[in-house]
Amino acid sequence: MAAFRQHLAFSSLLGVAYSGGVVALGHDWSHAAVAGLLCGASGMLPDLDSPSSRPTREIFAFVSALGPLLILNRFAAAGLSGEVGFLVAAGVYFLLRFGLACFFARFTVHRGMLHSIPAAIIVGQLVYLLHDCADPWGNLILAGGASLGYFSHLLLDELYSVDVQGLRVRLAKSAGSAIKLSSPSLGATLVTWSLLAGLTYLIGVQQGFLDPAILSLPHPRH
Repeated sequence: MAAFRQHLAFSSLLGVAYSGGVVALGHDWSHAAVAGLLCGASGMLPDLDSPSSRPTREIFAFVSALGPLLILNRFAAAGLSGEVGFLVAAGVYFLLRFGLACFFARFTVHRGMLHSIPAAIIVGQLVYLLHDCADPWGNLILAGGASLGYFSHLLLDELYSVDVQGLRVRLAKSAGSAIKLSSPSLGATLVTWSLLAGLTYLIGVQQGFLDPAILSLPHPRH
């Protein structure tokens, strides 16, 4: 299994490459820079299911600071005053820093559904929904960076589970536990896929691909 610094270095290098690709395609450099930062940071996120380690506590602190920044544009669009925006941002910080940390400590296990492909997609979806960008490609670029960084962690874990000795290839017990679609826990699997479906629906409604009335209950006939 790769170490914390290796994950961070790998996702950060990917972030630099991703940012360069975004700029090369003609998109705004600021979107590219933020997307690269998200890619580097997201490479640490799957290890949030190990809340007792020191690096993981640092990840929670970083995520808690980054969360309010992602929704700054939505504060402005909602017409919130600076004071109200500050209070909301502080609330989001403490919710992520302590509430989310307690949730993960209680309900997650190492190499559970946080180490899965659906989780990598969910992270990108959350970034897409939280950030409000005037550029139609802006949200997608940021979401892509976040999912790419998250997936890099899963990929590196799988690569480190393969031990090549001459012509012999030996797999560690952890092989297949990172890049997966489900876990031994049926409940965790159902929750993850339900969240993925719900966020997909919200994005579809936001983009006008889906009718928000699809899930509404029919009115009773009199």
